[in-house]
Amino acid sequence: MSYRRPVPTIGDATSAAERAQEPDAWAMPDDLASLERVVGARRDIRRYRPDPVPEDVLTAVLTAGHRGPSVGHSQPWRFLVVTEAQTRDTAALMADRCRLRQAAGMAEESARGLLDLRLEGIREAPVGVVVACDRRAPAAGVLGRATFPDADLWSCAAAIENMWLTARAHGLGLGWVTLFEPAELKQLLGLPDGVETLGWLCLGWPDERPPEPGLERAGWSRRLPLEQVVMRERWTERDAPTSHLRAPDQAHVVGARDRSDDLLTVPGSLGVLDSVLDRITALPAVDGPGTLVVAAADHAVTAYGVTAFDPSVTADIARATREGTSMGAVAAASAGLAVELVDAGIGCSRGDLVTADALDEPTYAALLALGLERGRALAARGPVGLGEVGVGNTTVAAAVAAGLLSVPADDVVGRGSSADTAMVERKRDVVRRALDRVGAVAAVGPHEVVRRLGGGELAVLTGVVLGVAEAGGVVVLDGLATSVCALAAVRAEPAVAAHLVAGQRSREKAHAAVLHELGLEPLLDLRIRAGEGVGAALATGLVKDALALRRGVARTSAV
Repeated sequence: MSYRRPVPTIGDATSAAERAQEPDAWAMPDDLASLERVVGARRDIRRYRPDPVPEDVLTAVLTAGHRGPSVGHSQPWRFLVVTEAQTRDTAALMADRCRLRQAAGMAEESARGLLDLRLEGIREAPVGVVVACDRRAPAAGVLGRATFPDADLWSCAAAIENMWLTARAHGLGLGWVTLFEPAELKQLLGLPDGVETLGWLCLGWPDERPPEPGLERAGWSRRLPLEQVVMRERWTERDAPTSHLRAPDQAHVVGARDRSDDLLTVPGSLGVLDSVLDRITALPAVDGPGTLVVAAADHAVTAYGVTAFDPSVTADIARATREGTSMGAVAAASAGLAVELVDAGIGCSRGDLVTADALDEPTYAALLALGLERGRALAARGPVGLGEVGVGNTTVAAAVAAGLLSVPADDVVGRGSSADTAMVERKRDVVRRALDRVGAVAAVGPHEVVRRLGGGELAVLTGVVLGVAEAGGVVVLDGLATSVCALAAVRAEPAVAAHLVAGQRSREKAHAAVLHELGLEPLLDLRIRAGEGVGAALATGLVKDALALRRGVARTSAV
């Protein structure tokens, strides 16, 4: 049966099929030549006629600025329109003083060149517009400013460019004057604390019509050739790192999103799951029953009293996993996953972190290669969930997290399974001493962090992540230990990130920070502390159900 696509009465009414059929349908070809002429003819005008600017034209210029792009749609700009002669005269005096101060700090020839230039038209232009940026909203509360706090100022600069082009199209001249001490201009205009200016815009009918930029005509500078300012992929003055993996290409990423757009449902109806499905269905190896890989190893660090359980429990849980009766194995079976146990060092406690590296180089290389081989082989069978067994490995995982994130022990050490206050403090002490021993290990590389601060199961799982990604498959993470393996793999091969799904966020203190570094939202947040891949198995079952849901839901027609 064919269904009509639900078309919203507000917002974008187009479908993915329509956009795929005509990707350039949003173009405005009749306006391109005019836009090119306006952009090419924009000039920084310094000489003005005294004729007034009509109010409707001024409004058009200000409206263009107000339609500019702003970070988090914060619209931080405020436009102060100045026409009073006294204010203009005072501002002009400030600019003159600033120009002389700047010239005084230059070499004589450059200073004379600066003084010869006409750099402002504040007195002559009939209108002054001061663009101010209201920065009183905390940066962390504005989408996009927590990472780039000055993006609000950039938004105001984008608004100025809109105004500049609109003024040019109307035949007005605009000049941007920044020869001010910001505090002086702020005081002149009575701006409150937390509001900053971006200088003064002179606006009026031009008394000059320069065919090229004024500073270029004056011999001050020249426009660089385009090829000198365009780089590809990264800054070309340094060698690019070698990468062996590639994330899905743009066609596959967009194709996956297009297929979801055809479903008879509201876009994004599954929330975080939709984002995960859009990403992983762009991968070549997604379908199949899937596998839970559980790696197990003992740790010599247990000798420091960092765990509430006897190290022999590792072997017991490993045996139950083989028999299909451990928590992880039962959870995997309920999700339709096969279970593969990898012995990464049961009964073989190696370095204790405090006095010696967890693994020597040959052992680490062998375990990593084992994981790579298993990951490559399992990727074609469907999603690969990760689990681990190793008494004491919450301390180990915390040490690896600290090494990869370059943070102190206090930021990463949590309770683990059933630890009391004294035991948590012993864990912190062990991690501190381990970090002191290895120094700035993160600078050496992610594999060295895992080798020196990790253990056998972490080495294997790091290899599994890399192998699955190399084969185009999906990796579903469990708790902190599996997530630090994924972070090490991403640090080694950034394209691995496209293959990862955060199955859950555990109770471990460092887990949220590691997931944040991976850019992943967890599917489950149940405070699980079982380990063994329980969270990964539950989440993999959820992912498989969601994939089946997408396959079974009715699809709409293109119209």
